Amino acid sequence: MPAASTASVLHQVPIELGDRSYPINIGAGLLGDTATWTGVPAAAQALIVTNTTVAPLYAAQLERAISGRHQAVHVVALPDGEEHKTWQTLNLIFDALLQKACDRKTVLYALGGGVVGDMTGFAAACYMRGVPFVQVPTTLLAQVDSSVGGKTAINHPLGKNMIGAFYQPRLVVCDLDTLATLPAREFSAGLAEVIKYGPIADMEFLAWIETNIQGLMDRDATLMAHAVRRSCEIKAWVVAQDERESGLRANLNFGHTFGHAIEAGLGYGQWLHGEAVGCGMVMALHLSQRLGLVDAAFVQRVTALIERAGLPVVGPALGAHRYLELMQVDKKTEAGEIKFVVIDRPGSAAVRPAPEAMVREVIARCCSAA
Repeated sequence: MPAASTASVLHQVPIELGDRSYPINIGAGLLGDTATWTGVPAAAQALIVTNTTVAPLYAAQLERAISGRHQAVHVVALPDGEEHKTWQTLNLIFDALLQKACDRKTVLYALGGGVVGDMTGFAAACYMRGVPFVQVPTTLLAQVDSSVGGKTAINHPLGKNMIGAFYQPRLVVCDLDTLATLPAREFSAGLAEVIKYGPIADMEFLAWIETNIQGLMDRDATLMAHAVRRSCEIKAWVVAQDERESGLRANLNFGHTFGHAIEAGLGYGQWLHGEAVGCGMVMALHLSQRLGLVDAAFVQRVTALIERAGLPVVGPALGAHRYLELMQVDKKTEAGEIKFVVIDRPGSAAVRPAPEAMVREVIARCCSAA
């Protein structure tokens, strides 16, 4: 793995995957620093994939910073929003690559949030059967979760992230300065994925978040650096153990089974992914309690933190039948049996089935009246 410049890097978290290892660089002012990109292959062409919201903010800055490594840098700006995470939008990336006669050494840069990162990675995995790509996440959610670990995908009307590939980037660059332009709602959505790591892996981190939640909401630079670093450390350790989600990595989907059902049931884009995950964690906590794994005090403790982060804690009234129908289309479902990530004890998670009647009770308890 090429040595990365540490001139502006506050923290570096390695993803240990043998010859596919790469660093996550976390710091301020990284985007426009030419030294940030020294480990990226010096290909003739590069394509920055971004969206219509992020492009005016950061595309020109990134283009200037990487221009010394590439003879030609192209930019494609996708429509913004989860509802555009589709085959049609993915084809805009392929159109740009083919129109510019990009070869198999062309480097793709994913500049944006989780949607941009997922689609760019999937395009990189597919184009000429695999070209290098770099993650440049500009949202909190992408910095602490979706940009790390090589999961790439698009949505299908019947299920979220059901069409994709495991494909690792060459580098992840988390420039904390980009969080300053993030709308408050998007920032809260990212905090859902930060909070997630506490109940499933690190109770000390959960306590730290509780103590510092107001400072995090205020985007204190020192607190944000620690939150991003610790989140990435936990995910990096999990990915190194289970890259393709055959076991341990599924625990990172805490709250996602319910959350994905909320997203699909309402229509992609109505709730942000982090909002759905935050509410999904509340539902998963109640399921954990009903399974006898955690007590009511723990459920209330984590629920209160999720609410303090500005996230919804009451689910939409889709109806139990619709929730169950949508959760059947989940990557953890096996032979028609829906499985959930539950907290088997504070700081530890497990994937388990649950009786349908119990799941219906949780939905009734946690969702607004129809």
